[in-house]
Amino acid sequence: MAGSPTARRRRLSIELKKLREKGALTCAQVGEALDWSGSKVNRMETGSGRVQPSDIDALCRFYDTSDELREFLMSLARQAKTRGWWQVHGAGVPEWFNIYIGLEQDASTFRQYQCELLPGLMQTAAYAGELHKTGAHLSAEVIDRAVRVRMERQAMLTRSDAPDAWFVVNEGALRNVIGDSSLMREQLERVLDAADLPSVTLQVLPFDSGTYPATGSFTMLGFPDQEDPDIVYRDGITDAVYLEGEHHVREYTRAFDGLRAAALSPQRSSRLIKSVLKEYAR
Repeated sequence: MAGSPTARRRRLSIELKKLREKGALTCAQVGEALDWSGSKVNRMETGSGRVQPSDIDALCRFYDTSDELREFLMSLARQAKTRGWWQVHGAGVPEWFNIYIGLEQDASTFRQYQCELLPGLMQTAAYAGELHKTGAHLSAEVIDRAVRVRMERQAMLTRSDAPDAWFVVNEGALRNVIGDSSLMREQLERVLDAADLPSVTLQVLPFDSGTYPATGSFTMLGFPDQEDPDIVYRDGITDAVYLEGEHHVREYTRAFDGLRAAALSPQRSSRLIKSVLKEYAR
């Protein structure tokens, strides 16, 4: 069973939808049979609302599931109500980003392309702090909380069950000066340290790579349970997009494979990063 509340909620939604579709029923038909609204059933299947164990019990009896499956789904519902470690930081984690962190914590594979900034999982506190300061409306306390969450997230790369993490970073992210030269030297040293981790592969997409199949940063998360489909994640200033369909996953996988092919090898990428680091030392 997946570990974070977000993953449990997602798995519960997937299982409920499978049960309804197995019976060739609509949300409205299920809702009518249980004296609920069809929208309530839909919210339960999309993970957009709280699901009570009593609701799961009613659904399982209606679908005539086994006692084992009913207990499993009710357990998921109870555990999905717990809070993740990152949620104690309040405003330091926007509501739309809560979902992503929960999924990230349970990923078994991690694929990310960054075109402007260095990966969050490789950032120093100073670099992350400078990025958050661009939001002039954020208080110092909120910025501090956001940076702490980012630093705590990085622990996933050093866990005994760390995901297979592969990063492709545009050369522009190495040369985009955040803060000052001293900060960037420290940051690129941190990137090199992260690239040495056994769970991490890092490639740099150089300026002279020609055309490549991507128009913006994105992340792909894969999960250990085959019942949990891969997710493509793209974020913005105030929200995020989660893409789960086979078509989306297939096309983004193809794009990432193209980026890997166009990028420098991990060894040449390391040499380029060290070269840029020397430029910041001048």
